[in-house]
Amino acid sequence: MATFKGFYRHTVDHKGRINIPAKFRKTGTSTLHESFVITRGLEGCLFLYPTEEWQRIDEKLRSLPFTQSHNRYFTRLLLSNASDVQVDKQGRIAIPQPLMELSQIKKEVLVLGVLERIEIWSPEVYQKYLDGFEQSYEEVAEKTLL
Repeated sequence: MATFKGFYRHTVDHKGRINIPAKFRKTGTSTLHESFVITRGLEGCLFLYPTEEWQRIDEKLRSLPFTQSHNRYFTRLLLSNASDVQVDKQGRIAIPQPLMELSQIKKEVLVLGVLERIEIWSPEVYQKYLDGFEQSYEEVAEKTLL
């Protein structure tokens, strides 16, 4: 199981490609991540999962009762925005144009490691997210790390 952590700032090239930090392409001692699934995230970011981690998401989605409307809605939006992406020889992936627009990514991105996934953010959207959070880091830590 992959564990991603850290924060990186990168630029988007004219073909919509971004660099995936070497630290994220190789986690642990033997796992080299060359293929990922990119999809719509939450709060305006994109989620990037190594293919083997995406299999866990796939299994979870398959276990949801399709008779519940919120399950159908979420599954449709998540999967209709999902794409398989390969890391090229320079360590880059191409972000599909619809996802660039959805996440408001233009010239710069923030690449965050968040346990089993990588999040890709527009710097402006990420700052708005942080500024809009109603509690301080310390208050959230107190509730989260009980």
